Amino acid sequence: MIRPDLRTGVRWKISVAIAAVGALIAVALSLVVHNAARVSMLDNARDVQIDRILLAQRWYESSKNRDPRFNSRINDPALPAELRRLVRDGRRGSYVDDEGDTPEIWAAVPLAGGDVLSLRTEFTGRSATVLKDLDRALIIGSVAVVFGGSALGVLIGGQLSRRLRKAASAARNVARGDTGVRVREAIGGIVRDETDDLARAVDSLTDALQARIDAERRVTADIAHELRTPVTGLVTAAELLPPGRPSELVRDRAQALRTLVEDVLEVARLDGASERAELQEILLGEFTARRVTALHPDAVVRVVHESWVSTDPRRLERIIGNLVTNAVKYGVDPVEVTVEGRVVRVRDHGPGFPPALLREGPSRFRTGARDRAGTGHGLGLTIAAGQARVLGARLTFRNAAAEGVAPHGEAGGAVAVLWLPEQAPTVTGSFPLPVVPEGPRRRRRRPWNRG
Repeated sequence: MIRPDLRTGVRWKISVAIAAVGALIAVALSLVVHNAARVSMLDNARDVQIDRILLAQRWYESSKNRDPRFNSRINDPALPAELRRLVRDGRRGSYVDDEGDTPEIWAAVPLAGGDVLSLRTEFTGRSATVLKDLDRALIIGSVAVVFGGSALGVLIGGQLSRRLRKAASAARNVARGDTGVRVREAIGGIVRDETDDLARAVDSLTDALQARIDAERRVTADIAHELRTPVTGLVTAAELLPPGRPSELVRDRAQALRTLVEDVLEVARLDGASERAELQEILLGEFTARRVTALHPDAVVRVVHESWVSTDPRRLERIIGNLVTNAVKYGVDPVEVTVEGRVVRVRDHGPGFPPALLREGPSRFRTGARDRAGTGHGLGLTIAAGQARVLGARLTFRNAAAEGVAPHGEAGGAVAVLWLPEQAPTVTGSFPLPVVPEGPRRRRRRPWNRG
């Protein structure tokens, strides 16, 4: 069962929470204040009603014709039963009738002969006006509290959200390999809260992982370096064996071992981030065509648009060679290499890249899924990606068609795309600022250094 994913920011969650709590408190306080004020006003009205009924009683008893005044009545049939029972006991009292839309204030006193003098007044006038004004003020205050709480929530949540976004951005930079970034420094700020604890934890995790990676890299480089001399001696000794099938097998395996050791050393150097490009100006299309033709004559090379690029020819040759070798080894002919401006595409017509490579990128000693299994060690694409980083280029991998959409040999296949930068990295590994050209670009071809 798929559950809906509702994504909201911390800022709005805090704002809604504060607004909800503010609204709840404002409503509760408004009800308490309204009821307290109403009860107080009704009590005052009952006291006034008692005074009025006493005044009416004195007037009635002192008058000769026994005529009730001040809107009072004798034995009013609408007199509430509770008040009627109180008067029967010979006591005076007051009563509030809330059954109608407007409360009614009753007061009654017993008279001689068993009669009852009562007075009824509606709760209107100045008291009702004051109560309405109070209710209006409470509503306005409650709305102001809700909006003020929402604004405060946006302010507090925005600050927290910005810190979390900075922490996430710094963590992504660390994940991309920029281990010099510190999350604690990235979030900044004076106030210390839980985000600082999270930042320190991420920085500690980064340092621990980096230390482990450095240790593994040093061990790998040391092992490969120590194997280099005996493997070279083994290759030399294998060349001295007499001709024959066993000698060919020994020479082949010794050469494969030597290639593996050299590749491991190259990966270790690329992981160390100390490699720098030696830049030269070359014609990308012509350079690619010569190298691909020498490596795999059956590959199809198309130069859509020729361009000059400033790059390291040795590293570029390594990238293109590894991509073409990977296409020849694991793909299906024809292998097509297309050069368009600063972009080089290498495509085969095989089963395509495995999902793990498309999802995570090249990984050392992983040759792919069963549909691209081979005899390699999984270092070719890893080296190509590392050399691309040294050149400041971007290397992407995709499949020409999804699995099952097109049969092999037609529209399917793996596509590797190398995007060379407009500004080549300097000898320090950084990128120069763009410079406004002073005149038209020279078309004179510079001599290319094969070394």
